[in-house]
Amino acid sequence: MADIGKPRPDPGEPLLFLKLGGSLITEKDRPHTPRLDVLDRLAQEVAEARRLGFAQRMILGHGSGSYGHVPANRYGTRQGVRGPDEWAGFSKVWQEAAALNHLVMEALQRVSLPALALPPSAALVAREGHPQRWELGPLRMALQAGLLPVVYGDAVFDTQRGGTILSTEDLFDFLARVLQPQCILLAGIEPGVGGDYPARTRRLGEKGAQVPQTGGGRRVGRLPGLHPAAGRNRPSIPER
Repeated sequence: MADIGKPRPDPGEPLLFLKLGGSLITEKDRPHTPRLDVLDRLAQEVAEARRLGFAQRMILGHGSGSYGHVPANRYGTRQGVRGPDEWAGFSKVWQEAAALNHLVMEALQRVSLPALALPPSAALVAREGHPQRWELGPLRMALQAGLLPVVYGDAVFDTQRGGTILSTEDLFDFLARVLQPQCILLAGIEPGVGGDYPARTRRLGEKGAQVPQTGGGRRVGRLPGLHPAAGRNRPSIPER
């Protein structure tokens, strides 16, 4: 049964962010190839964590992997969108991101998680490749209702570039400043969190690698119960 019928989470409970990396949920070297078995396993582990009373207030994010990255690279969407061909590419990036999100949502629904997708393209405007305005009312209300809001890397409009792409890290960066999560969890295919991104020569806990924080004592880590999977991208959400 879905846990939507359970008592609503106490607003004082910790707020967690969890990102499922695109390289974890898709075959990144094979375009348009999801790892459905991994998606199902991750969904089951999140559901089990919630059943045990962990992660009652969580925002789930996921990358685009071998879906959105293909048209994004072809059309250079991240750098900006101007002419008709680039706008056609912008639409293709959106379609691919939405297609993968549909698979993620199906996996979550199969284990009765009360997940609700909130596409950034419908509520967020960027400026020079960074989130500028985001209508967060629906997301806040979803958390209050005990739902599991899901955001993802998406094509969005940009006041300077016309259009761009925002990654899940970009989204979490913005949300962390507003919502002040206690923990940010990055799930990827690498066994650890890099301590010197982008070089990625050291993992956290190794000599010379500092444990990152997002401010206010919030740390980046791994969700208990997730199969070995900590972030392979940015190890923290730094101040700009």
